[in-house]
Amino acid sequence: MIPIDFEYYRPSTIIKAVQLYQDLTGNQKQTIFYGGGTEIISRARMNEISPNAVIDLKNIPECNVLKKDTETITIGATVSLTQIADSAVFPLLTNVARSIAFRTARNKITIGGNLTGDIIYREALLPFLLTESEAVIAGREGTRQVVISGNGIKLNEGEFIVQLVTNNKFAQYRHINHKTTKQSKVNYPIVSIASILVDDQIRVAFSGVCAYPFRLNQIEEALNDVTNSPGKRIQAAIDLLPAPILHDAQASSEYREFVLKQALQQLLDNFEGVS
Repeated sequence: MIPIDFEYYRPSTIIKAVQLYQDLTGNQKQTIFYGGGTEIISRARMNEISPNAVIDLKNIPECNVLKKDTETITIGATVSLTQIADSAVFPLLTNVARSIAFRTARNKITIGGNLTGDIIYREALLPFLLTESEAVIAGREGTRQVVISGNGIKLNEGEFIVQLVTNNKFAQYRHINHKTTKQSKVNYPIVSIASILVDDQIRVAFSGVCAYPFRLNQIEEALNDVTNSPGKRIQAAIDLLPAPILHDAQASSEYREFVLKQALQQLLDNFEGVS
């Protein structure tokens, strides 16, 4: 049970959702956008947030798209992780989605919610970081389309993700995803890696290693430097991590580093057949 009262809105268009947000915040009401609601509900139960108004995006047609055509893969922000896990439109994302939470939770968690939530792991972001994907974002100034890179999608006040767009060619590339957890296969990751091979070059993105998910060009350069041994390439990649290795209830930083080395070795083995 949520111990707060709030106003609930379910607009049917992007324009109405944006205007609602402007009107409500203009009346000094703390307003949030709602997709699957799993994080909002849990945080409200713990009194971490107390919104005055909630704008549900699930009735907006553009937010519910899940399709692949000859050029692009398009996924609406309110598409659930279960829908993605059961779909073959983007195989790497399908595999990653299947490892996030149990199916009952995936039925409610949306792709947009996973990409923009406060939980640090945001594993569904990894395939998009690897594939030059773009996010269609709506806000007061209209819609804009931005490349998803670095460590995620940056939203301005009053903005929400409408869709994720990926070139269909990336669905054809060889890919690997690896996830190590403390207990069950769908727990928060100690280390989660997604990787694809593009033009004989390894691309790799990480979650659980640092305090945010990321892809870093320098790490990929180190891993693709075949003039070095696999061990030296892996150590060079670890030395280039953009932040300290996490040390938390899931695992110590020392154990995470050990798991990361093993995962990167498996990645090289699979892509290159090295030992």
